[in-house]
Amino acid sequence: MNYGFLERYFRPEGKMNDRVGALPIHKSRLRLYSLRLSDSILIMGNGGVKDTKTYEESDELSGYVITLQKLDAIMKAEERAGSISIEVAEIKGIEEKAFDL
Repeated sequence: MNYGFLERYFRPEGKMNDRVGALPIHKSRLRLYSLRLSDSILIMGNGGVKDTKTYEESDELSGYVITLQKLDAIMKAEERAGSISIEVAEIKGIEEKAFDL
């Protein structure tokens, strides 16, 4: 597969057990944070200019990552409960869901 949201395009961010990643823009300090669920499913978050050494040092960027981490934790809990499932290219059972972040 030469297209899609392949893991090699994303820099892991957040914690070891979440799926938060950053799409670094080459030769730029701009970062776009997202949840990469599969090679075909990407939930876009938010981003901005990374003018600190780590995203944790920036209130703005840290807030974006924390929101995605919360969403990831909720979605994993829903998966464990069996109310949603993440297939290769589809999230099943999510149509009627509302998540409080």
